[in-house]
Amino acid sequence: MAKYKIAWLPGDGIGIEVLKAARLVLNKLELSADYLHADIGWEFWCREGDPFPQRTIDLLKNVDAAVFGAITSKPIKAAEAELAPALKGTGLIYRSPIVRLRQLFDLYICLRPCKAYPGNPLNYKAGINLVIFRENTEDLYSGVEFHPVPQQLSEALRRLSPPFSGFGHLRSDQYAVSCKINTRKASQQIVRAAFEFARKYGRRKVTVVHKANVVRATDGLFLEVAREVAGGYPEITWEDANIDAITMWLLKNPLSYDVLVAPNLYGDIISDLCAQMVGGLGFGCSGNIGDRLAVFEPTHGSAPKYAGQYKVNPIATILAAKMMLEWLGETQKAQRLEEGVAEVIGEGKVRTYDMGGSNSTLELGSGAPYDLH
Repeated sequence: MAKYKIAWLPGDGIGIEVLKAARLVLNKLELSADYLHADIGWEFWCREGDPFPQRTIDLLKNVDAAVFGAITSKPIKAAEAELAPALKGTGLIYRSPIVRLRQLFDLYICLRPCKAYPGNPLNYKAGINLVIFRENTEDLYSGVEFHPVPQQLSEALRRLSPPFSGFGHLRSDQYAVSCKINTRKASQQIVRAAFEFARKYGRRKVTVVHKANVVRATDGLFLEVAREVAGGYPEITWEDANIDAITMWLLKNPLSYDVLVAPNLYGDIISDLCAQMVGGLGFGCSGNIGDRLAVFEPTHGSAPKYAGQYKVNPIATILAAKMMLEWLGETQKAQRLEEGVAEVIGEGKVRTYDMGGSNSTLELGSGAPYDLH
């Protein structure tokens, strides 16, 4: 009997291809696991009107971890156009399955390490080793949006002081509203997770990212909570920084930063910036982590224009598998995997197109990412 049950969610486009590469690695490491295929993505929206079917939700309730590839998301009108004819006109609305997954299973931590491996020609600077903690369930990704704006909400906005009173002359279909929702509980969870990580791994500093000088209510709450939590970790230096300023300072002095923690949207922004500094989204791995379940994925999208070509860099997904091994407690296997990736990057013999090479996603050979000795 296998030691672990792992849900396997390829999704769409290149998600299918990079997950094949990750399986080659895990098989080479002889991880004792049953990999349980699960349906998710655009195909199931088109056929069934649900990109995250209930059968997949039920499966995720009974696994030790999950690995996710990528999904295609399109604007509302495009999503409606591709529904199966029998489902058109039923009022179904497309919602990102990965956002829904994070919220449904309370995967409140989005952990995104960004490390510059020696020998990577795409490194911005040597020695970068950043970790981003992104709140994963609320903020502007809460999914509370309106277009057109309901009459009751529109009237409430008109009653507010300027500048919102300026909406009084607009029809409800002439503007849209997205609600930014930050709660004390979720803010505490993500900030505490960042400080606990810093304590466990001897990290020197935590930077809290926000825009509380303008977004005073929600970001103000996040910063207030961060100050409270930081008080419980006197041995760790901490600072706060505005989201606009930190994007500049990260580029100017990336080695001055260590662990960063942010609300959902800002965390998404800075993690992509940091990923680019260590090679781009081909190196961007991510863990969506809760108290019982964790789902690991590359941070790139489904890249439909590359689907079926097997040319996209699989290292992000392979490093996501490494994160899964750590979550499962398989630290030696995780270390072997990372050493294998580092060796391949350092040797420079096998490189996908983004690194200036011509090797395929699944190409095998001495020194390839899948040859872990």
